[in-house]
Amino acid sequence: MPAELPGFHPALTAELTFPLAWGTAPVRDFGQWRRAARAKVEEHLFVDRQDATPYAPEFSARADGDGYRRELVTVSLTRYARVRGALLTPHGPGPFPAVLLLHDHGSRFDIGKEKLVRPWYDGTRRAAAEEWAARHFDGRFPGDELARRGHVVLCFDAYGWGDREPLTYEHQQAVASTLLHLGSSLAGLMAREDERAAGFLASLDRVDARRVATLGFSMGGFRAWQTAALSDAVTAGASVCWMTGLKGLLVPGGNTLRGQSAFHMLHPGLARHLDLPDVASLAAPKPMLFLGGAQDPLFIAEGVRTAYDRLRAVWRALGAAGRLRAELWPDTGHAFPARMQDEVFTWLAAQS
Repeated sequence: MPAELPGFHPALTAELTFPLAWGTAPVRDFGQWRRAARAKVEEHLFVDRQDATPYAPEFSARADGDGYRRELVTVSLTRYARVRGALLTPHGPGPFPAVLLLHDHGSRFDIGKEKLVRPWYDGTRRAAAEEWAARHFDGRFPGDELARRGHVVLCFDAYGWGDREPLTYEHQQAVASTLLHLGSSLAGLMAREDERAAGFLASLDRVDARRVATLGFSMGGFRAWQTAALSDAVTAGASVCWMTGLKGLLVPGGNTLRGQSAFHMLHPGLARHLDLPDVASLAAPKPMLFLGGAQDPLFIAEGVRTAYDRLRAVWRALGAAGRLRAELWPDTGHAFPARMQDEVFTWLAAQS
């Protein structure tokens, strides 16, 4: 079996100086830097941003939940696909703060949005969803909990999950390769769809467009800060168990080196310009919350701390240090337990 890392890996790593990062780039005006850095990210998504396809939403019949109503909504996230999502709305007149929930990877593809929102509409997926909630969320469905606490919640399947031609673990690289051959990318498609989803959520009459947050765990955490960085419709973001620097990610035995799931979060060539926390810093000075577990085997604690320091430097430079929380929980692994959820939900409620 070939080595995970080529012998010249140290030389390649040494060449990564991230010259466009805030504090390294010669630009000292943050607005100017942000425009240039975001443009560089957009360039490396390989998926056209100029997609003005009407959302054309179609809503299903409504069903009552515990203090909120449930419905399915189907929208055109891109010109290539109409996607079905779960939409929860608190009882009352509104408008309400809103959360775009972004599901994880987890190497399980038969459920996507159902990982975060209890599937009232599909009995065949309910057992799988409840098992997932028990394993990762202390038996809770974070979307339902947020709706009970007064938030509009929207959650779509990413391509390859749930309703959307569910993948198998072994076929991820084949799909990613095909998209790259076609001048696109799997990670870019996900980024564009999440950005469009945020815009759709903010456009709903029931939503207070001044309070639209992203939230996700694991790959969903990556998606949460990425969407906050790229979308002006997002006003705050919370990311759980996905933040580090690239050099802390590419270590022997690291999950990313297996390929497969990495392609959902890999923008080819971007590392020659920006590190992962540099991209997340495009969200500054929005309120952002990053929580990680010091016992998380997927993200070495030292790499997470270094990334958090990079983030803090940006918010501090903008005089907005109080809008960023970045914490490692010492006794937590790769999980989003109820006590961590409560911290996130309380933080979200405090954003305005």
